[in-house]
Amino acid sequence: MRLDYDIVVVGGGHAGCEAAAAAANLGSSVLLISMQIDRLAYMSCNPAMGGVAKGQIVREIDAMGGYSGIVTDYSTLQFRMLNRSKGPAMWSPRAQCDMWQFSSCWRRTLEAVPNLDLRQDTVTAFLFEGLKIRGVKTLSGVEIYSRAVILTGGTFLNGKIHIGESSYAGGRMGEAASTGLSEQLHSLGFEVETLKTGTPVRIDARTIDFSVLTEQKGDENPAKFSFTDTLPVQEQMPCYLVYTNLEVHDILKTGFDRSPLFTGRIRGRGPRYCPSIEDKIERFADKDRHQLFLEPCGRHTHEYYLNGFSSSLPEEVQINALHKIQGFERAKVYRPGYAIEYDYFDPTQLKSTLETKEVENLYFAGQVNGTTGYEEAAGQGFVAGVNAHLKLVGKDPLVLLRSQSYIGVLIDDLITKGVDEPYRMFTSRAEYRILLRQDNADERLTPISYKLGLASENRMRRLEEKQESQATIQHYLEQHKVEPLQVNAFLEELGTSALSQKADMASLLQRPQINLQSLRTMNPAFGRFLEKYDRLPFAQELLEEVEVSMKYSSYIQKEEENVARLSKYDSLPLRSDFDYKSILSISYEAREKLSRLKPATLGQASRIPGVSPSDISVLLIWLNKG
Repeated sequence: MRLDYDIVVVGGGHAGCEAAAAAANLGSSVLLISMQIDRLAYMSCNPAMGGVAKGQIVREIDAMGGYSGIVTDYSTLQFRMLNRSKGPAMWSPRAQCDMWQFSSCWRRTLEAVPNLDLRQDTVTAFLFEGLKIRGVKTLSGVEIYSRAVILTGGTFLNGKIHIGESSYAGGRMGEAASTGLSEQLHSLGFEVETLKTGTPVRIDARTIDFSVLTEQKGDENPAKFSFTDTLPVQEQMPCYLVYTNLEVHDILKTGFDRSPLFTGRIRGRGPRYCPSIEDKIERFADKDRHQLFLEPCGRHTHEYYLNGFSSSLPEEVQINALHKIQGFERAKVYRPGYAIEYDYFDPTQLKSTLETKEVENLYFAGQVNGTTGYEEAAGQGFVAGVNAHLKLVGKDPLVLLRSQSYIGVLIDDLITKGVDEPYRMFTSRAEYRILLRQDNADERLTPISYKLGLASENRMRRLEEKQESQATIQHYLEQHKVEPLQVNAFLEELGTSALSQKADMASLLQRPQINLQSLRTMNPAFGRFLEKYDRLPFAQELLEEVEVSMKYSSYIQKEEENVARLSKYDSLPLRSDFDYKSILSISYEAREKLSRLKPATLGQASRIPGVSPSDISVLLIWLNKG
């Protein structure tokens, strides 16, 4: 039997779901192949979306017409805006999710997308025509032909699970690994390496004494991820703070001689910022305790996730140590923690579109590129799906710049620097993070997506209404002045200096002690002016963005000037056949790396480790010579 599609997406994780939806919504006929179609976008690890910098990525996907934000809003158990005590560039939304509702919502969403088919099967080989992809072959013997293929294999490519001295093949617990694809691509010249990740025990809540744990509630007025009319979570579930102790550490140490992490059976490097519990107590031997988070997996289940207690130690060691944590003395587990090793491909083998340099129309997205996290995977999947479609219809690609999005930072880091450990997004990776806030993702990206034909007319009209409202409110604050007698008592109460003469409200808003709510209290006329905006469906995000953009206007302006100054390098293309080795005036290291990585622009070249500013200056001279 033969099937034909424009695009085949291999893998039904977060990257695969976003890739398939984006390409199909743009008009390509798409087939999404997954080993388990009842586990689409399954939350194999912590059932949460967002977090530091990751929340910004989810909002960016949503702003461009992706679905991760919408699905998260429908399955949220608890919402928190992290880093509120810091500047707005650091504010990051995070939602604890119902993992089963999340997956089932994704399936319903994909089944409603025109041009998109789902198939439960296992891809065993790629079909090629020279160095051009032509489709895939499956375990059931079907050959599926396509004009492009997007590989989003997650941890399934030659996946190997480790629990103590036991090791076996698996993509995640209870599911088979995918074999053959890595070997086939390696034979074509692709660099294939191994990484490791892990997950902790899942615990039966009926055996936990919650009364001795510290409750961690969600935000009093929870926000949401999507810029559409989804609702904030109505009934939040609490999470809990938990701490290990020295007795826990001592028990864990008894299993070190059987740990695959310490005995050398695990060769892949794990995520530095999310180490296993045994790795933490080994590396931070001076600490008497480590903080953990107990988080619900669903609204209608007793299963809880102990965030921070990831382990590949023998099961009896994990459970014995768990029983020495306060509140967990009689805890029973649904399954032990485990580590998993899997194959990934050096992402410097990719173009900025996520198409491989080696094989035409073959795209990689997600953990196969060496990243970790649902959000990073989903962002890559979205970009790969869009670009696969755009190339097939002969349109210019979608290349997001570092100054436009965290997704742009992510992809640029991957293709210029590569990875030697699982890549995780942080706000510190973005040099323009005051511009890349979570609140303005729609302003940055919805117009781009709208021009592509992906973001809907309704999304664009909503953004324009929001921008018009924001401009009107800001104009009001700049034009209306207040008298000292009118506001000085309020100012003194707030701990800020009194006025000696009339001042416009915008200047008052610049003060750290004052927010929009303060101005409403000081000036009832302003409160009446805002009443019509309070009724808008996006009122909360509108007022938040007004406040942030006005308070930090000088910083925003400086970053915009920096972007304008440096963006010229990203607009200077470099030919893929440029002979760098003939330019003897740049360093040998730069010649080697530029020849291997073939950067698309001078800006990309400048970010390659080992390429110095003086090397870039020489290249600029060559470009000016034509």
